[in-house]
Amino acid sequence: MKKLAGGFTAIVILTLTGCTPRIEVAASKEPITINMNVKIEHEIHIKVDKYVETLLKSRSDLF
Repeated sequence: MKKLAGGFTAIVILTLTGCTPRIEVAASKEPITINMNVKIEHEIHIKVDKYVETLLKSRSDLF
């Protein structure tokens, strides 16, 4: 009975070690292409207090 159990255990161990998964990593034959069609829109809002606004209007030679 012990020989049968030992033989069964050996068969189970050999079967489990024989079924190890194989993972393969290979490079692609074609280059990776990234298409970036991006549209960027922005708005800039500037709020100027009344004093600075009148100063800019009266002193147009500043700019």
